[in-house]
Order: sequence, then C-alpha cells, then structure tokens
Amino acid sequence: MNFTEIAQARQSCRRYHPDRAVEQEKLDAILSTARLAPSACNGQPYHITVCRGEAAKAVAKATQGMGMNKFATDAPVLLVVSEMPYVATAALGAKVKKNDYRSIDIGIVAAYVTAEATDQGLSTCILGWLDDEVIRGICGLEGAVRLVITLGYAADDDTLRPKKRKAPEELFKTVE
Repeated sequence: MNFTEIAQARQSCRRYHPDRAVEQEKLDAILSTARLAPSACNGQPYHITVCRGEAAKAVAKATQGMGMNKFATDAPVLLVVSEMPYVATAALGAKVKKNDYRSIDIGIVAAYVTAEATDQGLSTCILGWLDDEVIRGICGLEGAVRLVITLGYAADDDTLRPKKRKAPEELFKTVE
C-alpha cells in the first residue's frame, strides 16, 4: 500500500477478533517503524510497552472508566505509550519556546504505529481515556501514560466506514 491507501484504509477499530493473535513478525515490523518516527532533537521522549495476555486485559480494564472503550478487552495487544524525559536540547527548546514537544512526538509515533499496523493488515484504536496510575502499576512505569493503542485483527463484520472529515476550506489556507 502507498501512504494514501493506508490513510484511506486506517480507521479506529472497535470490534476485534478476541481469539486471533497478532503475529510476532507483524508486531516487530510495527515497533521497527515506530523507531523511525521523527522527534524533537531525535530525543524520542516516549516508551512503548507491549501488553499481551493478562497484562493486556488489565490495561484494557484501566481504559474503561465510565463505560468507555469496552471493546479494548477483545484486542489481543495493547501498546502503552508513556512519556519519558526530554533530551537536553529538546528540554531547552521546550522551555524557551513554551511548547510541549513530547506531546507532539508521541502523536507522531502513534501515527507511525497505526499506519504500519494498517499496512500489516491489523487494526488499531488510539485511546486517551485511561487511568494513568493503574496502568503505570501494571506496566511498572515511572513516566506518565499518554496513550494506549489497541492492536489486533478487526472482526469480520467490522467494515470500512466512510470518512467524515471537514471540508478542505475549513482545514487549509494558503498565505503568500
């Protein structure tokens, strides 16, 4: 697939095959691509924890407060993206420019992960509704948990939905 095909095929999956495992070689390809994601000063201020089995079920439960994300339990793999400290140059830039580069970098790595997963024939959903403290305990993390990405094979009846997006004139402007 080329990038446009990946962008058109990728969607937030909310129905997974609970018994269909993700092959290690596909997971390895996703993680290898994540390593290539650009970040401020090439600092990669994040850590990805791969959760399977009981750990995945526990993390999924920690994303389900107030009835949210019930589908996460069926995803065989959950990727926990936690924040790590800046490298010195990015920390200086963030302070001087008052910009949180870590959040930007985490968004970029999430985009790389979800794009590569789509290319591998897998489905994903990026979850921001989560219990940081509980997930830190499950995964033994010090850094704040910023995202959880569910990963697996979509259920057979989970078909591609039409994309609903803003009109181009609402999103883009050219200034010369």
